Formats: sequence, C-alpha cells, structure tokens
Amino acid sequence: MILLVIDIQKGITDERLYNFDSFIKNTVKIIETARQNHVEVIYVQHDDGPGTGFSVGDDEFEIAAQVTPMKDEKIYVKDMNSCFGNKELVSYLEEKNEDTLMIVGLQTNFCIDATIKSAFERGYKVIVPNGANSTFDNDYMDKETTYKYYNEMMWPERFADCISVEEAMEKIRRNEN
Repeated sequence: MILLVIDIQKGITDERLYNFDSFIKNTVKIIETARQNHVEVIYVQHDDGPGTGFSVGDDEFEIAAQVTPMKDEKIYVKDMNSCFGNKELVSYLEEKNEDTLMIVGLQTNFCIDATIKSAFERGYKVIVPNGANSTFDNDYMDKETTYKYYNEMMWPERFADCISVEEAMEKIRRNEN
C-alpha cells in the first residue's frame, strides 16, 4: 500500500473547504499512522503554470504546514488533474509494484476524482478514507453536496472502497488491502 497525499497546498487549504478542521485532523491521523507503520507517503502538488500564483516558486504552491512532508518522502508535481499525468510518479509506482493506493487530499471533484478513476483504470485497488478529502462550493453544488456526491454515490462500489478513518488506519496498521 502507498498513501498519496494530493494537492494539500497553502493556497487552497483553509476554512473555505468543506469540514476543514475534520479534514485536516483526519488527514494528519492517516499520514501519521502510515509513517508509524512504514507505509510510504507520497506527496503530489498541482502546478497551474507560471504567472498564476499557484506554480513552482509561489508561496501558495507550497505544501500546507499541517501536512509537511518528512525529508525522505517523495514529492511530485503535476500540471493536470490526475496524478497519473506525472510520468515519473507513474514509473515509480510501477517499480514499487504495489497494488493498493490510499488517496487523501484536495479537491474532491477535481484532482481526487481524476486520480481515483485513473488509478482504478490502471488496476489499482483504491481506498478513500471518509473525511480525508475536501472541496469548495462551485457553480453547480455547494461543497457539502459535492463532497457527498463523490464519497457516497460516485466512488463506492465503482472506483474505490470508501471507508472510515478508523478502518483506513487499521488497514495501514495491518498493511492490508
């Protein structure tokens, strides 16, 4: 199993997110449990491109302080929604030959959704801990409805196992799919 921590970056990690405090608390617990149980934690950052304010070198681009990577943890940069758009990450995951990815991060309806579906299409077993992804209001749905649409309707029994944080932590402890 590998834990992917996606796009928890300074520019989008704040109280505007659905259940912000719970999201941070749950995500930190999962990351800490992974580290304590020798499950690899990989970070991915989204780069919107030069001049956007959300690109390499910009403060908003940096990983949020609440989930700061350890010095030996890998960090990949992507410029599209799915993490699988980064060829180095894809190669690394293939080399590791792990069949399970646990996915946490931002935003539910963009990069998390795209990565979950891309992982599923590549044959990975995908685990999504409830409350460890989040998003903002959008033009079509408020943030709560958006979160619930993906976590309760779209992903379960299709693309991912959506389980409680406690179940996710237990799977990490047992390093179990």
